Amino acid sequence: MNYNKTLVNMKVISLCAIFLLSLISCNQASKQIAENGKKPLTQFIDTSDMTNNFYDNIETYPLPVKELFIDGEIANPGKVDFTALPVHSVIVKETLLDSAGGNSFVGAYRYDGYSLFDILDKRILKKANSSEFRPIIDLYVEIENEKGEKVVFSWGEIYYPNNLHKILIATGVSRIVPSKTKELWPLPVESKIVAASDLVTERNITSPVRITVKSYPHSFTVQKGMSPMYSSRIDIFSSSRQVGQIETLPANLNYETFNTIFYGRGKGIHSTTPFNGILLKDLLLKNYPVNRENLKSGIICIAGKDGYRSAISYSELFNRNDQQEFMLIKTRVQEDGGLFRIFAAADFFSDRAIKSVSEIHLDIIK
Repeated sequence: MNYNKTLVNMKVISLCAIFLLSLISCNQASKQIAENGKKPLTQFIDTSDMTNNFYDNIETYPLPVKELFIDGEIANPGKVDFTALPVHSVIVKETLLDSAGGNSFVGAYRYDGYSLFDILDKRILKKANSSEFRPIIDLYVEIENEKGEKVVFSWGEIYYPNNLHKILIATGVSRIVPSKTKELWPLPVESKIVAASDLVTERNITSPVRITVKSYPHSFTVQKGMSPMYSSRIDIFSSSRQVGQIETLPANLNYETFNTIFYGRGKGIHSTTPFNGILLKDLLLKNYPVNRENLKSGIICIAGKDGYRSAISYSELFNRNDQQEFMLIKTRVQEDGGLFRIFAAADFFSDRAIKSVSEIHLDIIK
């Protein structure tokens, strides 16, 4: 009997201890005031590491969101109603280019907010070039803040990736604090665009106020159903000026093999055969160097011999942190659909796998 009482007392003491820890944690959260006078958002803070979540150990602070308007090539422009949208979270190691051309680490954060996927979801597309090219993969969005800064995202990186909801308008931020150093990274104070797949986070501009949907502006001759289709070279352009040409692949570039389930949005499964080729960014880097302007507002268009084309943001191609790269594949000489093809490893669908690539363009959105 005494043994049972002891067990009961021990359980009561344990429950009380857990309850007190929770009270202390909540009390600390409610009393602590953030930098710049902002109060933490009400939430559970796991200061005692009672869960396996590394990203809920410190306060989340609100970020004021500006009114955001959407226009461009859509039938229903207007103000974004954030109240109707779900909240997503991403984790980011923010890093910017420095004056020496290297990278400067800013801090590690969890951002909560509204995804560009959801923000644009119910906007009815009205492509300016639909009479020439109906597919939506040449679309991109231009996002501008109240300072006049602009960044671009391709339609493909919003709606086609294997991992959705990675581009947010942030409404809250929490530091990801190292367990040993306890270093507190500078706390953002404004809402911002957060591109979670970017290595260098130059596109994370603050206080966005306008989103403009656009189709790639250059015209290409479209020949649907071209067969056989073949292009013996790729012409490389920058701001409409030819800067290079590709007829063969350099011997010093490494070949990679990507295993894939190749699945189209319209026709479904194509194959499960691996792709072997080189990373497209390695081939184009000499023509399209990494700099702040390109990272923020560079948009690339890859066009096939038949006029089929796709828009890709510069950062999406050259600035990934997930190693889900774009691959260039060389076929046999005179093979239908050759000589060069694209494989987009990050995409769920195969729609941006351009065949018989004949032109690649880089344009800077001003």
